[in-house]
Amino acid sequence: MPDISRFYGMTIKMYLADHAPAHFHVLYGDHEALFSIESLELLRGDLPRRAMPMVLEWATAHRDELRAGWTLAQAGKPLLPVPPLD
Repeated sequence: MPDISRFYGMTIKMYLADHAPAHFHVLYGDHEALFSIESLELLRGDLPRRAMPMVLEWATAHRDELRAGWTLAQAGKPLLPVPPLD
C-alpha cells in the first residue's frame, strides 16, 4: 500500500486496485481509519479525537489530488505524493 502523505505522525495510504467506494487509509499509532474521498465520511476504524480534524482539513484541501490518486491506483499505476498538512 503506497504512502501518499505523512504529517504529525499520521501516514496516508491508498491500496492499488482497492475496493469501492473511493477512499484513503490513515494510520496513526495503533489506529487505522478509512475515509471516503467524496464525502470525507469515516467508513471504518477510528482515530484519536485530536487527529480527526487534521485529517479532514488535509483531505478537504487535497480532494482533487485524492481523486486523481484513486484513479491511478485503480489503474495499477504509481501514485503521486500529496503535500502534508502545514
